[in-house]
Amino acid sequence: MRTPTTCLRCLRSSSNSSLRPISPLSAIPLSYPQPPPASPRQTTQPTSRPFSVLNRPPPNYPGHVPLTRIERTALAVGSGIMSFLDPRRGDLIAVVGETTASPYFIRRLRNAMLSSPTGRQILRERPVITSATLDLARLRALPRSTLGATYAAWLDREGVTPDTRAPVRYINDEEEAYVMRRYRESHDFLHALTGLPTVREGEVALKAFEFANTLLPMTGLATLAVATLKPAERARFWSVYGPWALRNGLRADEVINVYWEREMETDVAELRRRLGIEAPPDLRSIRKAEREERRAAREAAAKQAVAS
Repeated sequence: MRTPTTCLRCLRSSSNSSLRPISPLSAIPLSYPQPPPASPRQTTQPTSRPFSVLNRPPPNYPGHVPLTRIERTALAVGSGIMSFLDPRRGDLIAVVGETTASPYFIRRLRNAMLSSPTGRQILRERPVITSATLDLARLRALPRSTLGATYAAWLDREGVTPDTRAPVRYINDEEEAYVMRRYRESHDFLHALTGLPTVREGEVALKAFEFANTLLPMTGLATLAVATLKPAERARFWSVYGPWALRNGLRADEVINVYWEREMETDVAELRRRLGIEAPPDLRSIRKAEREERRAAREAAAKQAVAS
């Protein structure tokens, strides 16, 4: 009996043959995700470029200058050094104030206004303090003890006007920029309220008060100018005006929430009491007495020299 054998010819049958080789994988139906139909080629353009010196975003308010972090740091350091060397440069001091206050410290000051009914009203109404908005002639006619008369007399004595404040440029948020403007325009009212003159010794004392009250970094940096005072002035700051500034700045109400325009007829002593601010020793009188004492000493020395 012959054993059946497989005919190789059968496996290689012609096209008419019903026998075809079957692959194991071919018996399994396979489905692959089909690519989406081809669409016309599109070129994707970036919607915006990163913020850089050559690609600044548009300003958020008139006069606003957006800054990169490097620019902000450079402005803060450079203007800080120059204003320390020349404290009369109010424009540089303004730059230091803006570049160091944003974003954290000016936001804290705005939140302080939002937590006060008067502060919220100021933010809603946005009053500004200029010669155009203040009737200085009317203020001069008020009783001498009122804030308005005291403020007008202080302006006349110091030879300044409400229009000397630099505009805000380097704070990004428009509302926070107004808060900085309000702080600047309120500065002269603090001079009138405390009686501190605009000489360097008086400014250092008032900046120390503002730092304790507002926490703005520029006001704290400005107190470093105590190193440039004369020895007698420096000693007086550490013993008298520095302690006064810290004590009153910390315990007083937030002065940013004072609606100065509505306090013009208020007695200065009453306003200080309400805010929790005690009047400092009269620095102008102290300095005048010292000048007279030095002049008398020089005259006595000159007479003694002639007599000998």
